[in-house]
Amino acid sequence: MGFSLGIVGLPNVGKSTLFNAITRCAAQASNYPFCTIDPNIGLVSVPDDRLEKLTQFSQSKKTIPTAIEFVDIAGLVKGASKGEGLGNQFLGTIREVKALVHVVRCFEDSGIIHVNGQVNPREDIEIINVELILADLSTLEKRISSTKRGKDKESVLQNGAYEKIKQALDCGNPARTALLSEQEHMAVRDLNLITQKPVLYVANISENDMGKMKDNPLILAVKTIADIENTQVIEISSRLEEEISQLSTEEAADFLRELGLEESGLAKLARASYQLLGLLTYFTSGETETRAWTIKKGTKAPQAAGIIHTDFEKGFIKAEVIGCEELLKAGSYMKAREQGVLRLEGKDYVMKDGDVVEFKFNP
Repeated sequence: MGFSLGIVGLPNVGKSTLFNAITRCAAQASNYPFCTIDPNIGLVSVPDDRLEKLTQFSQSKKTIPTAIEFVDIAGLVKGASKGEGLGNQFLGTIREVKALVHVVRCFEDSGIIHVNGQVNPREDIEIINVELILADLSTLEKRISSTKRGKDKESVLQNGAYEKIKQALDCGNPARTALLSEQEHMAVRDLNLITQKPVLYVANISENDMGKMKDNPLILAVKTIADIENTQVIEISSRLEEEISQLSTEEAADFLRELGLEESGLAKLARASYQLLGLLTYFTSGETETRAWTIKKGTKAPQAAGIIHTDFEKGFIKAEVIGCEELLKAGSYMKAREQGVLRLEGKDYVMKDGDVVEFKFNP
């Protein structure tokens, strides 16, 4: 199960630099608006120390991590919802991703112009949010005007959901703040509204400000908004990530240790994205390969097996399951069985993050 994240923000906030760093791709990054003409797409392996440990444990010939697709979307400006800049083209692209990574400039640099003349995270966020809300409002109003006001149960449910969302948008709030029932969510999902997607804020800071969130008023401004929206904000230095991307794995680890950092920005972003979308990772591991798989939290064993192959779900019998750390601690599958930590689970078993599993099924 892969998933896609759209990187959004104003021009010159460091989106393309961040994209280049985390994907090690050569997306164009320049000191002027709209340098990203087409959305750049990069598939990124998700960092996970457990994967390498399991590879060594099983002496696997191949290691396959799970992946995130990042879409670098051109900088939006005021009026984008009405086609200003390159607005309409990229608002369409945003609709296709699962979540938004909103990059906010939290560094001062006279050599990099700010599209609005000064660095102001609160104002920058507001500009983007307003344009996305206006775009959604336009979509919703077109749907409402073209929808017949039927009196059947489905129509009443759908129209009620439309009105709740419109009320939120009219008040300047994203669609995700509308209090919809599960049935109402299902009734309007084909609208694919941008502001219904979950958002993660990335405060793009200078290298010197790493680890100083409490002391940086620019970062605190972003955190205040994130708290109000009940979402996360993480701090990343896109320039620092760019330096790290040029190093080997070993060199990068040494570099991070020298800086007193526990992980790269990519690892931090991946972890936050998983949390945002309610995802977890399970593993399959053997001599042939060790592989990471991404599923939604709450997924049961048969459906998790179906991620590997639909036949696994159809013919599901049992799942032999053990936590990654338990397996590594036991030292072998045989010892894990003897200790009773390697267990058989049935169709109602809810998968946990870090599970190492072998599915038993009828072919």
